[in-house]
Amino acid sequence: MTNHPSILPLKVRNLDYEAGGKNLVKNINCEFNHGKRYLLLGPNGAGKTLLLRLCHGLLKPKSGNVVWSSGKDINPKHHQAMVTQRPVMLRRSAYANIDYALSVRGVDKALRPDMINAVMQRTGLTRVANKLATVLSLGEQQRLAIARAWVLKPQVLFMDEPTASLDPPATHSIEELIHEISAEGTTVIMTCHDLGQAKRLATDVLFMFRGRIKEMSSADDFFAGPQNDLAQAFLDGQLIWWKRRPEKDDVQI
Repeated sequence: MTNHPSILPLKVRNLDYEAGGKNLVKNINCEFNHGKRYLLLGPNGAGKTLLLRLCHGLLKPKSGNVVWSSGKDINPKHHQAMVTQRPVMLRRSAYANIDYALSVRGVDKALRPDMINAVMQRTGLTRVANKLATVLSLGEQQRLAIARAWVLKPQVLFMDEPTASLDPPATHSIEELIHEISAEGTTVIMTCHDLGQAKRLATDVLFMFRGRIKEMSSADDFFAGPQNDLAQAFLDGQLIWWKRRPEKDDVQI
């Protein structure tokens, strides 16, 4: 982490998103603070990925606001990064993929080699530095995507199912990297379907259902017993696609 002014807290206010004539994210109100690991949980179609993309600025909301706590002298776009479930690899070496990320951010060319070598060592990619990124294994590609983001020293790192389709050893490797990134002060906001992984990683949990936040609490409180019955049903392994709740259950943070 650098000594730039903080872009946090990130405040999401009355956020709605519509696509194809359907309101997919509805009246979201929440706040993300420094140094935590937020896990967004919920069934498929709950709106978790959409919320990440709205916060990151990849999608424009129908209404509401995503407000970063930054002054006029800092651009929040330069202090956040995102790792997707299936990252796009440039058709060049692993080393060159990271170099490209730094060049886009405007980092001096003379400073890049040390930064690249350091992040490749930390992510265990040194031995594949000169290999074409598109032929790396899925686990290596995901670590490379994390390296591309981490080298930028983001204050906030969005991660969308970063271990989907990975085997246990690769998943363990990614989780260790997430803990390291977090330990350096980066706030992690991540979607996840694996409750075991959420228990291992989360400091805080947001539970979503049908485009709404139904519960937001510390991980300890959530896994000890959520207040929302839909969240409890989800923890119990029930299929909750058919359940409906009145609007008054929406969480307002």
